[in-house]
Amino acid sequence: MSASGAPARPAAIVTADALRRFAAGVFERAGMNDGDAGTVADVLVWANLRGVDTHGVTRIPRYVNLIETGDMNPQPAIALRKETPASVLIDADRAAGPVAMMRAKAEAAGKARNSGIGLALVRATTHTAALGYYTSAAAREGMAAIALSASWPNMAYHGARAAGVSTSPISIAVPDSKKDALLLDMGTGVVSMGRLTQAKKTGAAIPAGWALDKDGNPTTDAQAAEIPLPMAGAKGSGLALMIECITSLIVSNPLIAEFIEGTAEGRRHRQNGLFIAIDIARFGDPDAFRNEVERLVKAVKSLPADADSAEILMPGERGRRSFERRSREGIPIPPAILNELQALAKQLGIALFPFRPG
Repeated sequence: MSASGAPARPAAIVTADALRRFAAGVFERAGMNDGDAGTVADVLVWANLRGVDTHGVTRIPRYVNLIETGDMNPQPAIALRKETPASVLIDADRAAGPVAMMRAKAEAAGKARNSGIGLALVRATTHTAALGYYTSAAAREGMAAIALSASWPNMAYHGARAAGVSTSPISIAVPDSKKDALLLDMGTGVVSMGRLTQAKKTGAAIPAGWALDKDGNPTTDAQAAEIPLPMAGAKGSGLALMIECITSLIVSNPLIAEFIEGTAEGRRHRQNGLFIAIDIARFGDPDAFRNEVERLVKAVKSLPADADSAEILMPGERGRRSFERRSREGIPIPPAILNELQALAKQLGIALFPFRPG
């Protein structure tokens, strides 16, 4: 939406394949190997396909900046520091978040196949992107999966006028009867930082109750909005605080206290993550599980709909529909984002993706 409330017209429509090739080319030029560059590109474009544009290719310039400033390591030496039959601690060496989280998914799923459940803790990664990419990938392998991510404070703690916790996301996915996933992917804030940033870039309006300005005052001005509010008040900020405890504190890489206390390390971009995989086949018949998921979905969808709701939607249903539509029709790129990507392409000396006018 534009500041006037009218739908914003995209500057470009791009195919997913063209956007992936461009993103991968950018990250290769920035120093990543082919495999890692492809992984990061695929995760970002997946978010665009599902309509989560705040976690899509709009992140490319920021990721390149993190590499240039030394906060993201394009050639990480990812290592397993501790390991048990059902768990592993991964030192990500400031790897790109998608690279670290895909490694976590693989390690957790491997543990789950041997032990029924697997836990991967990720220490010292960077922006973890759309967590639903990793959990849905595990679900397609027959796993139930949970992913968490912790970051520095960017969201108000309930009752405070300053950032005290992160908009820490959580994703849960299970296999469904369509050989895909029933997927929940959400942050602990009323709105994500990415969506506030996107609103600043595109001139979109923001409603009351989304954010505070730098002085801790409520605002509806996207340009002034700095601090998102927690969803459900104390519940959202409490959940974010506990995510910091079971990710960052367990791996001895505290983020929130370091930031609030103003330490040098606390001001650096860094994140921690957690991935849990449960092998459904170790506890029952996988086909029966998928059928029960479908039965549950149908039962809930059969409930009387609220008068203000067009239909009853399941977690991830909008995203799945967007994925199908944008896979056919292309991904819309807003003018401000297109301008940023054009400037980056020129800076790196690579060709911009082909597109048709929006």
